[in-house]
Amino acid sequence: VQLQASGGGLVQPGGSLRLSCAASGFTVDDFARGWFRQAPGKEREWVAWISGTDGSTYYTDSVKGRFVISRDIAKNTVYLEMNSLKPEDTGVYYCTALEDLDTDYDNPEEVDYWGQGTLVTVSS
Repeated sequence: VQLQASGGGLVQPGGSLRLSCAASGFTVDDFARGWFRQAPGKEREWVAWISGTDGSTYYTDSVKGRFVISRDIAKNTVYLEMNSLKPEDTGVYYCTALEDLDTDYDNPEEVDYWGQGTLVTVSS
């Protein structure tokens, strides 16, 4: 099982970025797929999940209305569209997979698979 994240970069406040997470070794509907992030000097925090079974989406409060998680089943890829970015969105973003969302899905210890991170920097 591998998760490959891409799409990070430097963006000005108010700008947008789209992250991608391609998977191999399982299909997008086998697991819930999502994103965590870690800001410098802070603990890793959950950002969003999309259910593998029905595509339901879940967001942490700080990104609701600004971020959109989606999936392309044919490409076995999940995306995180990030809009109205703020400096506090800066961090390393990790794509993740979780077998069962019926758990404490905001707890990093519950995540089954982690991809490598991609750095997002929001700065003027």
